Amino acid sequence: MRRHRNVKIVATLGPSSSDYDTIRALFEAGADVFRMNMSHGTHDEQRARHALVRQVEKDLDRPIAILADLQGPKLRCGVFAAGAADIEEGQEFRFDLDETPGEGHRVCLPHPEIFEALKPGSTLLVNDGKLRLKVKTCGPDFADCEVEVGGTISDRKGVNVPDVVLPLAALSDKDRADLEFACQLGVDWLALSFVQRPEDVEEARDLAKGRAAVLSKIEKPAAVDAFAEILKASDGIMVARGDLGVELPVHAVPPIQKRLVHDCRRAGKPVIVATQMLESMIESPMPTRAEVSDVANAIYDGADAVMLSAESAAGQYPVEAVATMNAVAVEVESDETYLEQVEASRVASRSGINDAIVAAAREIAETTDIKAICCFTQSGTTALLTSRERPRVPIIALTPLRGTARRLCLSWGTNCFVTAGAVERFKAAVVSAARAARSAGFAEETDQIVVTAGVPFNVPGTTNILRVAPCDESMIYAT
Repeated sequence: MRRHRNVKIVATLGPSSSDYDTIRALFEAGADVFRMNMSHGTHDEQRARHALVRQVEKDLDRPIAILADLQGPKLRCGVFAAGAADIEEGQEFRFDLDETPGEGHRVCLPHPEIFEALKPGSTLLVNDGKLRLKVKTCGPDFADCEVEVGGTISDRKGVNVPDVVLPLAALSDKDRADLEFACQLGVDWLALSFVQRPEDVEEARDLAKGRAAVLSKIEKPAAVDAFAEILKASDGIMVARGDLGVELPVHAVPPIQKRLVHDCRRAGKPVIVATQMLESMIESPMPTRAEVSDVANAIYDGADAVMLSAESAAGQYPVEAVATMNAVAVEVESDETYLEQVEASRVASRSGINDAIVAAAREIAETTDIKAICCFTQSGTTALLTSRERPRVPIIALTPLRGTARRLCLSWGTNCFVTAGAVERFKAAVVSAARAARSAGFAEETDQIVVTAGVPFNVPGTTNILRVAPCDESMIYAT
């Protein structure tokens, strides 16, 4: 089950992928992380999917990460007397708090917090940006707008407000209930939707109480503006290009994607590029060339992971979609241009002993005949720092904590192994590393590996030792 690529694949579970055989086939095709979308499905359905992933994990003896994606606050308009209305460019249209069914010149917008934040000149987008209205005048319970892009507006369509920071918590009551359910279930990552400020992340972190890592989805202009602070507060990032492309001009999204990926790499935190990556494969067994190029572009940028949404959750070809993404990744990473780009964009960080150790491990591995970098880690920090270096050789992360191994499944290049117990002596650690490298097919007895660890063992953040070691155990014990 060794992966012949470094970038990870996140596959969303849903109606097309809710049985054991399909989930196992998705993993065998290349999925490293399974996403449960809390916007769809009941808790019982999500509990069943979680149990199936854990059964696959047990049967294949490989750590698998599970990510629960919280829905976030959904802003929607009210209903229409006729179910829908046509609005035309240049006409006036009002949003208000009146729950009377709407018609061609008004509809209820049952979100007083929106009216609190609006000001003349603000933009309202309806139905994923298909309709655009500009606010002319507004008050605490209404907004009179001019239609800039018309069309049909129907019952309960989504509303986006791209150019103001809304006084909304990123967690709704449903999200809080889903978060607690997911943490009790034992997920490894929580994805937080519609983050606007670092305080949104802190709230989720307080509720999670360390039971799951918190990943922020960047899908609002306010999140892009406050990205440095949000990144600092988060364990990982998802560049969620769907809503981001609604609230920002579509041509602004590619450079933002590149900048966010670069910043995450600098910080040593995993970043997922998501949304519409192989969307045509929902109905077709083959992707478009443009989609393949999009996936490849994210990999060339050095993203930790690329994600499938409806392609694996509701599509007709879920396993084929994962296999296609895997094939693209293998091909891209075998390209010399990829290696040049990843290495050219590497950011040197030498702020402490940890950084120096992992940088030295990479340099030794790339200048001598080393088959793998093996790092012992308690919290996952050493493996994350090693991943940030983007070495040319495989990274083997060894930890006694299954939760740490699962979370690291999202990080670029990490091959995670759960050790039988806590290691107390460095020589025993080297032996364990050599066995893991051999058993996974990364090295033979005649090969050498680099081993990094922290002494004293089992103390997070103490990486302070590096050894070039043989994979032959008899030679290890002889030294």
